[in-house]
Amino acid sequence: PHAKLISTMSLLLGTTITISSNHWMMAWTGLEINTLAIIPLISKSHHPRAIEASIKYFLVQAAASALVLFSSMINAWFTGQWDITQLTHPTACLLLTTAIAMKLGLVPFHFWFPEVLQGSSLITALLLSTMMKFPPITILYLTSHSLNPTLLTAMAIASAALGGWMGLNQTQIRKILAFSSISHLGWMAIILIYNPKLTLMTFYLYTLMTTTVFLTLNTTKVTKLSTLMTSWTKIPALNVTLMLTLLSLAGLPPLTGFLPKWLIIQELTKQEMTTAATIIAMLSLLGLFFYLRLAYYSTITLPPNSTNYMKQWHANKPTSTLIAILTSLSISLLPLSPMILATI
Repeated sequence: PHAKLISTMSLLLGTTITISSNHWMMAWTGLEINTLAIIPLISKSHHPRAIEASIKYFLVQAAASALVLFSSMINAWFTGQWDITQLTHPTACLLLTTAIAMKLGLVPFHFWFPEVLQGSSLITALLLSTMMKFPPITILYLTSHSLNPTLLTAMAIASAALGGWMGLNQTQIRKILAFSSISHLGWMAIILIYNPKLTLMTFYLYTLMTTTVFLTLNTTKVTKLSTLMTSWTKIPALNVTLMLTLLSLAGLPPLTGFLPKWLIIQELTKQEMTTAATIIAMLSLLGLFFYLRLAYYSTITLPPNSTNYMKQWHANKPTSTLIAILTSLSISLLPLSPMILATI
């Protein structure tokens, strides 16, 4: 418990330091504290896969941190500025984009992310795909005015494409959610330069929906598609809401997840990037396919009797209030979009 408490507190501390810092060294320190705090949480189960995941995570994040330091030092060397918002040197901008892409798992630096998520437990996977993405996205938000638009757009479209393609033939739910995270990051990156607040809003809504999905799966203890097929007997109502949340993640209109996609496509057309908007909208159909597949497995099929898995017992314990609140938010926020738009 003490180690867990220290790790969790360090996670919160590292995130807070990074998002509230103006100086590059402080931002870097926060990122390092975060990396070191999550490693015990990944390797907690002592399974060979978990150990492998934590080593992969450590190596990638260490390389990314070194690049962040390198880029800020180049910028300081040429401009004499250590302020995050004063990133003006082109080489420093390129290096920073690379480093943050490694930290977030944007294509072409995405290879570590599905593997690490597969090696860790559902709650750690939730932390990795939401909380650990927040500091790097904050840094991108602060430096958004000086980044290279072509590079970011290319990375974003590649992420949306690859997140969609690779998620199609996965059977492990954590890997599917990892690829879903990569494609959502593509949506965030493409709009970053033109409307950074929209990126943050997309991130918040993505976090909300992913948290709901992970907590639901953690309640029903499901990690792969074949067990998802028989989990409907456990808590039927929870599975129905899981289906709606997954469709919301896919971005279908009456649900919350449609809001960021709609606003991003609108903003891209305002910026006369119609081609990019069309491509990324088409690529989200790939994602829709595997979300529909998950939704189909979770509720719509009553599985045929020839499964090799035992049907699970109906759970009597009540579903937590937190999951109920999060599910309601991740399904029904779309009518409130004028209010959300007024706040950003």
